[in-house]
Amino acid sequence: MRIVSLACSNTEIVCALGCADRLVGVDDHSDFPEDVIAGLPKVGPDLEIDVERVAALEPDLVLATLTVPGHERVVERLEQAGLPFIAPEPVSLDDVYRDITKIGARLGVPERATELIAEMRGSLDVDEPAEGVADAPTVMIQWWPKPVITPGRLSWATDVVEAAGGRALLGHEEHKSRPLTDEEVAERAPDAVVLSWCGVDPAKYRPDVVLSNERWRSLDFVRHERVFSIGEPYLGRPGPRLVEGVRRMREVVEAVRA
Repeated sequence: MRIVSLACSNTEIVCALGCADRLVGVDDHSDFPEDVIAGLPKVGPDLEIDVERVAALEPDLVLATLTVPGHERVVERLEQAGLPFIAPEPVSLDDVYRDITKIGARLGVPERATELIAEMRGSLDVDEPAEGVADAPTVMIQWWPKPVITPGRLSWATDVVEAAGGRALLGHEEHKSRPLTDEEVAERAPDAVVLSWCGVDPAKYRPDVVLSNERWRSLDFVRHERVFSIGEPYLGRPGPRLVEGVRRMREVVEAVRA
């Protein structure tokens, strides 16, 4: 089976299922596992996929996505080209498990998908927060700094925060994510801020941008310097590496509680 993946999360799921040898092409942003990606043809960045190049790779299945705003236009071009594809749109950890199950079934490895989900559940699933939801520290994930964009209820990242024992700042709002003004952040006063800027090398994250914001100087997360960085690969990709994301998020929650 020949597979082309158009999203980092899909690439990582295929590899975690033991099917890396079936990949014949990936999007430009896929970067893990490095030894697998290094030798594969690239078919363009997420919103500028070269569908003709995808077709030239003669895939039996294209793994697209609807988690990236604007990627629906890529999906439309795949349909027009008559290419076989699926386009997951997870908004929760349960959806991530569902998509792994679906991909595993399409690749003929349902047992491995079941095993992978069990491994992930062991780290991600939490029945009851140890100190109760009301006492959980409030965490604001920053998908982007200007304007601040943070996830709502319809995001697996909100589930990750809860699995780590925290509460997402907008976890009660029924949307994927939305921008916040500096004034809204000040009013809601999160206990911690986690930088996870999409498409940016974590080495280039700038906690000082948050700490130097004049509107936030009196807030606890600034006064106590509770600004952390968790790379987008561990929070922004609905796949196996969310396990590492929840481990790092637990460190954030523990630091706030200390």
